[in-house]
Order: sequence, then C-alpha cells, then structure tokens
Amino acid sequence: MRRVLRRFQTLPIRSRLAMLVAAAVAFAVAAVAVTCWFIVQGKLYDQLDNDLQQATGPQPFDQVQLALRACPQTPQENDKDLRARNIYLQLVTADGKPCVSSNSEGTVNVTGADKNVIKHASSNRGIFRNGTDKNGNAVRVLTVPLVVKSFGGPPALYPDTALLVAVPLKSTQSTLNELALILLLVSGVGVLGAGAAGLAVARAGLRPVDKLTEAVEHVARTEDLGIRIPVEDDAEDEIARLSRSFNSMTSSLASSRELQQQLIADAGHELRTPLTSLRTNIELLTRSEETGRPIPPADRKALLASVKAQMTELASLIGDLQELARSEGQRGERVQVVSLQDTVEAALRRARLRGPELTITADLQPWYVRAEPSALERAIVNILDNAVKFSPEGGAIDVQLDHGVLTVRDHGPGIPAEELPHVFDRFWRSPSARALPGSGLGLSIVARTVGQAGGEVTLTHAAGGGTVATVRLPGAPTPPPEAP
Repeated sequence: MRRVLRRFQTLPIRSRLAMLVAAAVAFAVAAVAVTCWFIVQGKLYDQLDNDLQQATGPQPFDQVQLALRACPQTPQENDKDLRARNIYLQLVTADGKPCVSSNSEGTVNVTGADKNVIKHASSNRGIFRNGTDKNGNAVRVLTVPLVVKSFGGPPALYPDTALLVAVPLKSTQSTLNELALILLLVSGVGVLGAGAAGLAVARAGLRPVDKLTEAVEHVARTEDLGIRIPVEDDAEDEIARLSRSFNSMTSSLASSRELQQQLIADAGHELRTPLTSLRTNIELLTRSEETGRPIPPADRKALLASVKAQMTELASLIGDLQELARSEGQRGERVQVVSLQDTVEAALRRARLRGPELTITADLQPWYVRAEPSALERAIVNILDNAVKFSPEGGAIDVQLDHGVLTVRDHGPGIPAEELPHVFDRFWRSPSARALPGSGLGLSIVARTVGQAGGEVTLTHAAGGGTVATVRLPGAPTPPPEAP
C-alpha cells in the first residue's frame, strides 16, 4: 500500500486529479448502481410474492384428502391454470414429505423452515424464501399453514400439513442479470467519461500553474527578473493570488538588484577617490625612500596626515556600507525598548568632542522607543555630525526632545531648496560639501534606521538661517525597573 501511495505521489498533479475524480465518480456510480439493483430486485420479489399469495386460497377438503392418499401424485386436470402459469403447488406433511398437486416439473425441495410452518401452524402466517426444485431450478417459495373448506363450512386449518406454492426465478434472475450488465456498462462509461472530464478540467485549471512554472524556470535559467505573469484584475482565486505574489516578488527582486548594483557602483566611485589619493601619497613616500631624496619634514608631515585622514575616511565608508548591508533579520534580533533620552545624551557627548568650539544646548524629555540601540545612536550621531560639520566656528546647536519629536537645529548656511529632495539618497553630497570629509551615506543610514523604528525624519530650512532636522518616533511601553 505504501508503495502504491509513493507511486501515486510521483505522478503529475493533473494525472492525480484525473484519477481522484474518476475514483470519486466510480464510487458514486457504483453506490447508485448497487442501490438500483437491490431496489429492482426487491420490487420483482414483491411482485412474485403477491402472485404467490393470490395462489394460496382455501383448498377443497376432498382434494386435500385425495392428494394426501395418493402422495406423490401427478397433476390434476383442474390445475391446468396453475400449470399454464408455471406455478408449483404442493402439500407438505409434518415429516417433510411432499405431495404434488400441480406442475409437471416436479417437487420443490422441502427445508426445515417449511416444517416449522407446520409445527407452529396456529401462530405462523407463512414464510417466503428462495429454494430449488428437484432439478436444481431456482424458485421463489411461499409456505403457509394449510386452510381447507369442508362441507360448505368456514375455512379451517388442516392438521400437520402445509401448502407450498412456488414460482420459477429464471425470468426474474435473467432480468436482474441483464440489469446488472447494463448498470456495469453504464458505470464503466461514466467512470471513463469522468476520468476524461477530470483530466480536461485539471489541464484547464492548471494552465495558469504551467505558465507560472514556465516563468519560474525562465527566471532560474536566464535570471531575467523583468518577466510578469498576466492576471485579470477581477480574478480572486488562488492561482490569481499566486501569480500576483510572483509578480510582486520578481518586482521586489528586480528593484533590490537595481539598488544593489547602484550601491556597488556608487561605493566603487566613492572608494576610488580616497584610494587614488592614498596610493599617490604612499608612492611619494616610497619613492623618497628608494631614491634617497628625503621629503621636507613639513611636507612629510602633511603627507602622513593626509594618509591618516584617508584611512579614516575609508574606515568610515566601509562601516557605513556594512550598516547598509545588514539584513532585516539581523536587525530584528537586536530590537528592544530603549530610552531615546539616554541615546540622545550619549550621542551629544560624542558630538561635543567633535565640535568643542560649538555651543550645544539640549532640552530632553523622557521617551521610550522600540529600536536597535546601537543603530539608533549611530543615526542620531550622524544628524549631530552634520550639524557640527556645517555650523560656523563658535556657532550654536539646539537639541530638543519632546514627546518623541527630536529636533536638531544648526545655524549654518542651510541646504538649498532644490537639494532637499536628495539629501537622503545614498552617496549624494551637496556640491558645496564635497570638499568636506564624509561618504554621503550618513543621512541615508538615518532615514533607514528611523524608518525601521516606525518613524520619519525630515530636513527643513530654519527661520533665520540654518537647517532643522526633525525625527519623529512612536513611543513604546516604559520598561520595568531593573531589580537591585
């Protein structure tokens, strides 16, 4: 059985559907055919039983005596009607001895059930059964206690004798056999038709699946993510939903690939400049050592400072790229409820070290959010770094946190209106800021981190000059205090 199930599971799905449909129809047709056959059999037997009951009437007393004395005897002339109807009519004594009254075919074999009719004559109204005659022919038998008419009196039971009436079952069995053959043929045709219809329905129903399979195989073979499966707008079945999901998946993969390629291209472009400058400076230092022509101390110090700055820039760029390359699953494992107030204070300490000449004021109110602590701190540090970078010497930076809204306002030159839509793009840098250190990924990381925390970030012009960075983050339940 397990082997059959395994082989069934290896068949194509349309073949399995066709076989299942054919099996279901075969079961239904078989149930209907068997039920129909038994109903017809019951009706035919009921008709025979009615004929047998009509043949069992009160018998004349003198004929009963004659039949019993001459038992077994040949059919009487007055039984020509019964012989013409081919009905067996005989008497049965208590010892099971048959006495023929009609039908030249002979006697019907007596059974114990017939003797019980005689034994319980007063309470037994008779029995119907199937039996055989002495030649082995099938007959339908009715055995009843013998009721006789004597001297014009009322009918009465005759002691120790029963009347057995039977009719041949040959024609009935022939009818039932023909009906069984017809039902078998009709059932076979129905099952074959159901199998063919099931196969046609399976092919029609699975045609969209075939298209989907071809599309998946095409993507696997060519890596072409631009393929789409046509879906009707009003289709809402499972195949339509699967096709829409496939189209959405390929569209997302294509967009992700484009972003990846753009990231690689932009990263390569950004890496080329510091690497070229770094290689040039190192070549100058190496050539000086090889030729024995020392570089003036001031120039050597400047070269080393430049190498150090370029190494720092490369490290920062690589860190930013790693942050952007981290998967959503890696971030989700570190998300927790954190104090935004504490995170901003930690970022402010780092910002004050980078801009000691600036005046940084902060007004922070308690607020808790769900985010990754290190990523959130890095995002806030990036915002503060931009404010430090573009603030004039001796300038001021105002930081405020009130009900989940963090604002960082500087008093620098501000961002031109036409550049505001691009400030969160990867590797985008304002023409006026390209001479300053940075990779162009800071604000992109800010937007991504804030978005993953369910918030939003915007940059706008500040009244009186400068830029205002606004971060809005949804609140989270306050964590319980730690046990001492």
